[in-house]
Amino acid sequence: MPAKSTPLDEAQKTATASSQGQQNLRNAQILEASLQVSLQTGNDSLALLYRTAVDAINQELAPELGPDAIQNAMGQDHSAQATAGRIVGLSTAMFDAYAARYPDKALAEVAQDFVELIRGGFEQGYQEAEDILNSLGVLGADSPVAAGIAQTYELVHKGYDDWLQAKLGALRGDAAPSAPADAPSAAPGSAAAP
Repeated sequence: MPAKSTPLDEAQKTATASSQGQQNLRNAQILEASLQVSLQTGNDSLALLYRTAVDAINQELAPELGPDAIQNAMGQDHSAQATAGRIVGLSTAMFDAYAARYPDKALAEVAQDFVELIRGGFEQGYQEAEDILNSLGVLGADSPVAAGIAQTYELVHKGYDDWLQAKLGALRGDAAPSAPADAPSAAPGSAAAP
């Protein structure tokens, strides 16, 4: 004898029988997943920023250097300094491969073009992460999440500026400047400077 259906069971059967019902069911599942993300994102907002920035930089570099030019290592320190250091270190580490594609261009121009390219990828990834975090409601006034991603944003741009100045200085033959104490550190095994 089959088990007796509850009204909820019948409603779910009816909902999945029509395409609109299936869409509503998918929307409900998306909302449920979003809720889970919002509950967990408070601690991992910089991880989200890092991931979206790296994905966007990978997308920008893909036509030049192939897919997944920058590998994302998970389970790392997600402080603003560490996140910025990895973003800068991993993206600038791709310079030699990028420069090899432009042997007839002046290296200073290639370096400037490269920083413009990776900066654009970072901007795109940052905006995507910020939009996601805004939609989750974790970027309110006095939010530590908002402060953390703002600090990361500043440190990444400073890191790109410092890297470019060091690269251009090395090309001119200047003595290599020492990194300021507050500069983001590069990911282990990557070169953040020329």
